[in-house]
Amino acid sequence: MRLLVVEDEAELAAAASEHLQTVGHAVDVAGTFDAAMAAARATSYALILLDLRLPDGEGLDLLRDLRDRGDNTPVLIVTARDRITERIAGLEAGADDYLVKPYDLDEMLARVAAILRRIDGDRRGDRQFGPLRIVPADRSVTLDGQVIVLTRTEWAILDRLSRRPDVIVSRSDLEDVVYAFGEEVESNAIAAHISRLRGKLGREAVLTMRGLGYRMGKP
Repeated sequence: MRLLVVEDEAELAAAASEHLQTVGHAVDVAGTFDAAMAAARATSYALILLDLRLPDGEGLDLLRDLRDRGDNTPVLIVTARDRITERIAGLEAGADDYLVKPYDLDEMLARVAAILRRIDGDRRGDRQFGPLRIVPADRSVTLDGQVIVLTRTEWAILDRLSRRPDVIVSRSDLEDVVYAFGEEVESNAIAAHISRLRGKLGREAVLTMRGLGYRMGKP
């Protein structure tokens, strides 16, 4: 999934981004209020990790802007502000959770995963397509009971397609899931990853809807 980390501390932003990437997320980073606002308005993110104190503005104003525009993108506030009144203000403004600095990176991952599971409305999370079983909680994939090892990119594509299996997902949407802003994407990159997925899961696991994109099939 594609996430946005809004954080002006460069080292912390890098550490959080790298940790999120290890579990398959594509991550954009914004270090200022203006950059974060531009990114949030231009791109559809699965989740935003939002620092409150930015050099040119307040994170809560960005959160309020999202909600005022009817944008329900999940937001995890990540801040050094730890007073109860500040936590309440963040949650009342529309945040989904609140994490106080300094924080453990594994706890951050767990909170992100919990929010995404909750938004999906499926706490169990298992997805079954014939002999193919996908378990998002631990990113495991089995085919006829045999464990299938996927790369980070292959997992991100399969996860996106299997979330709403009857919906056609365009190539550009898959690129947004896999690649962070500014990364160079070759024109045939998604097709190549899909081809490798089919090699592991079966030719019918992912269907090509010519001129439209891809959707889940059954191996």
